[in-house]
Amino acid sequence: MPQRTVPVSSRLGDVRYEIRGALSRRARELEAEGRQIVRLNIGNPGLFGFAVPAHLRATVESHLHRSEAYCHQQGLQSAREAIAAREIARGAHGAHADNVFIGNGVSELIDLTLRALLNSSEEVLLPSPDYPLWSAATVLNGGRARYYPCPASRAHLPDPDEIEALITPRTRALVLINPNNPTGAVYPRELLQALIQVAERHRLLLLSDEIYDGILYDDAEFHPLAALAGETPCITYGGLSKMHRACGYRVGWISLSGAPAKLEEFRAALDLLSALRLCANVPTQWAIEPALTGPDTMRELVGDGGRLHAARRAVIDGVARSEFLDVVAPQGALYAFPSVRTAGFAQFDDEDFALELLESESVLIVPGTGFNIRERNHFRLTLLPQPGEIDDVFTRIDRCLSRIATRSAPARHVA
Repeated sequence: MPQRTVPVSSRLGDVRYEIRGALSRRARELEAEGRQIVRLNIGNPGLFGFAVPAHLRATVESHLHRSEAYCHQQGLQSAREAIAAREIARGAHGAHADNVFIGNGVSELIDLTLRALLNSSEEVLLPSPDYPLWSAATVLNGGRARYYPCPASRAHLPDPDEIEALITPRTRALVLINPNNPTGAVYPRELLQALIQVAERHRLLLLSDEIYDGILYDDAEFHPLAALAGETPCITYGGLSKMHRACGYRVGWISLSGAPAKLEEFRAALDLLSALRLCANVPTQWAIEPALTGPDTMRELVGDGGRLHAARRAVIDGVARSEFLDVVAPQGALYAFPSVRTAGFAQFDDEDFALELLESESVLIVPGTGFNIRERNHFRLTLLPQPGEIDDVFTRIDRCLSRIATRSAPARHVA
């Protein structure tokens, strides 16, 4: 009698996460064969020699004896008060410790907020390119992703009129990722104000992913959305993984702001969902207060002469040396999103290129289509390696593109 396979949810058919997908699995196979792979697919500072600030690690260690029981479902009171204090200082209307929820990274909280928000087939407006967890969480919670374009021709910034044209009676929320992953775009104040007006007109919930809020280059300026949104309901997402290089701590949070009466029912839903999963990881929550009240350990990394600043410059210079590449210089975050000039290629495909780059040059990147864009000529790489390694990576990228271009060139007819 033939064995029956265990069926899976049909929703998974529309879920992708190429950052850790087929290419990453192939990279592991090559590493098992003895190849040394340059992994540029994920923003994981600890794998590139970045350490959690010592005062955060010391605080966690000194509080282990107070971390052996579940805490409140929303998180440690002192941590929530520190988050709320920062939001209040930034000007967020209605920010309060009671409106803060701590989770196992922002990833968990994206899922929780969309689960609290969405009914079947309701829509969420997402940037294209997006961070693909937003798309996945929308689909897995029964919703539908509708994408607003943020093309390189516009410095990867959205157009409020284009966003408004996508809104239907089933649209529930507008997602912003600022500073942006994967493009590095940082949104100007005037643009944010225009997007808030769109949300107000259509009674949309603003969901603002600000996990990279202090990772800024040159003269880029970050504007917290909640401070501009006033009474418009807004959820702000933050955490320790990027600003404080503590990915493995799995500490993220959300802060609800806006008119309290408009958020009361939604807040109760989040409280229920938080209680169902009991609480977030307790020991590392102790690091939140010293992270938000202690020294700024990111500034020296992103400032002139800092390692991340130099890595960004290495990307810009590597693109400038190439006859095949363009890039909008990232203004923030930990990534660049170059594009390939496709005019010299008979047919260019970002996934085929990424696979060939891995197989022939031992470099792992993420194809641009993994971030839900239609164009097939982009790729994302992280700025975390040493600048010299990035220089070498662009030599390998150019070598790979040169081979592809040579194969694409039309055959010459000999008279």
